[in-house]
Amino acid sequence: MSDFDPCRVFRKLAYNNALANFRLHQACAELDSGEFDAIRTSFFPSLKATFNHILTVDWFYVDGLEGGNLGLKAFEIEEPCETMALLAEEQAKVDRRLVRLCENLSPDKLAGVIDLNRGNRIQRERMEDVLSHLFQHQTHHRGQAHAMLSGSSVKPPQLDEFIVADDARFRERELAAFKWNETTLMR
Repeated sequence: MSDFDPCRVFRKLAYNNALANFRLHQACAELDSGEFDAIRTSFFPSLKATFNHILTVDWFYVDGLEGGNLGLKAFEIEEPCETMALLAEEQAKVDRRLVRLCENLSPDKLAGVIDLNRGNRIQRERMEDVLSHLFQHQTHHRGQAHAMLSGSSVKPPQLDEFIVADDARFRERELAAFKWNETTLMR
């Protein structure tokens, strides 16, 4: 297995994350007035709160993964985006940062230790563990937002078509929006 690349799974998860967020945000752009803020049953009380939580947590972890020191400042404003359009724009920026980071991983970087500024302490973790945690966090809360859409005027979109080759026919629009192709996803 000399061609095994331990970084590949993280690249694929970063692409998946960006594409799933894009597809979900496109669906949410079709919400009727008031549905983005509407109180719903979930871990967070609205789509707005859920998406803002995903965003601020991404700011925290991606900054730490990049070697930054943003720390808890990422959470100073609990809901920094008032509209779905602004949220989608900000999420796309941090998603692209995460994709770039994962595209530039090496086995040594992946096994390296990063520092996360927790305000009164520095949390030291292996990069691969932080990436795994971050992708799990995103999937967890994106799934909650997806479920909340079921109680709205918008049909929840399919979000699991961005990893295996056989699903290529279902993701052409999203890949075009990012100017990516199947080779990008499969390398």
